[in-house]
Amino acid sequence: MCDTLIAAPNVTKNQLALFAKNSDRPPNEAQFLDWVPEKTYAGGESLRCTYIEIPQVQHTNAVLLSRPFWMWGAEMGINQHGVVIGNEAVFSKVPANKEPALLGMDLLRLGLERAQTTTQAVDVIVELLEEYGQGGNCVQDGHLYYHNSFLIADPVESWVLETVDRHWFARQVNPVYTISNLLSLENRWDRSSNGLEDFMLDRGLIRDKDQINLAADFSDLIFTTFADGKSRCSRSLELMLRDTGNISVQTMAAILRDHGENPDPRPGLAGADICMHASLGPIRGSQTTGSMIASLEEGKPAVFVTGTAAPCTGIFKPVWVDAPPDLGNLPTGKFDSETIFWAHEKLHREVLKNYPARAAVFQGERDLLEAEFIEGAMALRDGSVEERKAYSETCFLKAAEIENGWLEQVTKLPVKQRFLHALAWDGFNKKADFV
Repeated sequence: MCDTLIAAPNVTKNQLALFAKNSDRPPNEAQFLDWVPEKTYAGGESLRCTYIEIPQVQHTNAVLLSRPFWMWGAEMGINQHGVVIGNEAVFSKVPANKEPALLGMDLLRLGLERAQTTTQAVDVIVELLEEYGQGGNCVQDGHLYYHNSFLIADPVESWVLETVDRHWFARQVNPVYTISNLLSLENRWDRSSNGLEDFMLDRGLIRDKDQINLAADFSDLIFTTFADGKSRCSRSLELMLRDTGNISVQTMAAILRDHGENPDPRPGLAGADICMHASLGPIRGSQTTGSMIASLEEGKPAVFVTGTAAPCTGIFKPVWVDAPPDLGNLPTGKFDSETIFWAHEKLHREVLKNYPARAAVFQGERDLLEAEFIEGAMALRDGSVEERKAYSETCFLKAAEIENGWLEQVTKLPVKQRFLHALAWDGFNKKADFV
């Protein structure tokens, strides 16, 4: 489960578009911050995506990605031109394809590597979708199949693209919009695949081409309901609207950390928050495993990433596509303290043992440190590549050091866990050889 947000320049504090996303996936499915440089290829080369090969293009953009360690594609990312994309799992009455094809995450990365604007990214994704389809298992441990929606933005415009099998529909959105694990475009779209209405008629999804509601007609009621995307969309939209005209990076960070009105987000076996915490599955088996915020200034977008699970226990650090710091080793599904993701899990999983008391230890310091990082990054907007890279590395090192201090403090507080929640995390920990 995931949540993706966009705010246009006319509603933000600095008059720059702001994008944000939480990626929710199985708790041990570590995400990796991956920087891939731009590259020119010889003609006739092929590209291996997660499951299938497709022809490579002549030139690809530099991209900064947050991707699950086992797949080629990414949950979210940004390219050198300031195009940013986040995707969402959506569930339809039309069964998702289980045969290997392009994952939605592959389509996301391909859009970033091959497009210079939002509209180009929409074109790239829909052309590849129509030619190769989407499909295949979407998780590393277990089985999950779904269609995808995308929020695609650049400094100038934003589009929502929603897909069902090889069909698609898209709409330009402004000034704020959020997507989650549900189809949202209903009876308003600007572009769509050829034959969409006939496809819906043939499948018995509609009786009249003049009475189409894409969300209602396509959505699978059971999966869409239990994914709880509607309530999360409403919540994230409400929080952005509260701050309209003053939306900032800090606003987006606070939204990505939101647990609604619940001071303790751990125990429930159903439901979902924007900042998602796993419990006993299968309904609540997902965890926010990566978070990203992008300030889309033309020519020099600044990105803020946790590189870790649970943004409420992590720190957003600045990075730039043209000045990537050392992003560490590739993690796996097993504990490895030498990776950014797993090093933070020591703190995250200790906090979960008594969330209200243990999170309170560091929340104030976290917000102050993050504000310092953001202010420093914005002051370096015109800095050299070397200056910005050095600043990113300093922020990552400082964050790691401070998190180690928080870990010492939280472990001094008593453990207060409910039985089923503790049972779930004992299982996650054993699978990951977590120590």
